[in-house]
Amino acid sequence: MKKSLSPFLLEVCVDSVESALAAQEGGAQRVELCDNLVEGGTTPSAGTIELARKHLHIALNVIIRPRGGDFFYSDIEFEIMQRDIEFAKQLGADGVVIGILKPNGTIDKARTRDLVQRARPMSVTFHKAFDMTRDPFAALDTLVELGVNRVLTSGQEASVLEGLEMVRALAKRAGKKIIIMPGGKVNERNIQTLAQKTGAREFHATAWREQESAMEFRNPRVYMGGAFRPPEYARNVTDAGRVRELIRAGKAK
Repeated sequence: MKKSLSPFLLEVCVDSVESALAAQEGGAQRVELCDNLVEGGTTPSAGTIELARKHLHIALNVIIRPRGGDFFYSDIEFEIMQRDIEFAKQLGADGVVIGILKPNGTIDKARTRDLVQRARPMSVTFHKAFDMTRDPFAALDTLVELGVNRVLTSGQEASVLEGLEMVRALAKRAGKKIIIMPGGKVNERNIQTLAQKTGAREFHATAWREQESAMEFRNPRVYMGGAFRPPEYARNVTDAGRVRELIRAGKAK
């Protein structure tokens, strides 16, 4: 008898309510709501969380990350994370997405335990801070011990295809104790390979397309960024059609 697989689930990473709705339209079962995706995602505003919850009937996870950059946080930044978890809970989030490390590249157990306990009964995902740990297997064991629900990982490489062997090894070690969710350049062309090679049934993707600005008047001399200069008159938005294609490709036999 052929072994049945657990249900396929696609989580789409979004940075606006509009993109969250596009993910839902395309059939995603969950969104990770962020701000500032050019830096890998930071905590979205209360208004964004509130309106996302109002308009979504699928699961809503909220990233709790006070700034871009590394994952070693000051006492004030940690307090911000604690408060943001409380706000996300009050605003109806289903889960939070966290990541906090020590300077030596290990999971900060005490702080992570605090955040997990504050988050309950919401689910807890440990984001790609995991890929910055010095020993991914020790880090995985720590997260299991702390009761984290899932780990988002590209196998400590720039893309999940490059980290495929590590993701597979992590999934084998995790068993049913914690969910391993591949993410990092997951697309319509590789998701089936990832599913077959790793056995994963939850995946994390962006499903972006570029959207041109509706602005007619454009001043080329001024821009809002600093040394890093993203486009002023174009942005990435979630494409419902790409979400549908990802799900179709992921479920293909």
